[in-house]
Amino acid sequence: MTNTDYRTAVIRGLRDLAAFLEANPAVPVPRHDMTFLYFPTRGTDAEMIAEIDRIAALLGTVPDPSDTIYGHHKARLAFGPVGYEALAILAARRAQHAADTSYSGCVIPEAADAA
Repeated sequence: MTNTDYRTAVIRGLRDLAAFLEANPAVPVPRHDMTFLYFPTRGTDAEMIAEIDRIAALLGTVPDPSDTIYGHHKARLAFGPVGYEALAILAARRAQHAADTSYSGCVIPEAADAA
């Protein structure tokens, strides 16, 4: 499937979902905001930041500078509770996440009632 075909399929799927939900009001929808999330191709921080900045310009917005303290660079456009977000997770944050999870599954706590 080409990128153009995939893009067309995604747009069609979103429209079909909206039509289905509109036609079936008994079907519940999430009670929290929903985000259509795009991650740029992994590259250097500078490359990923440039890609998010490019997308921000297409969205008519600017990246949120407060996200950089979390190691993210993102641009978001909201349509009520539904949003489109382009998000780059920068190298230092990815490295911190890898370190934080490096012992995952290695430490198994003893059950409280085992004693």
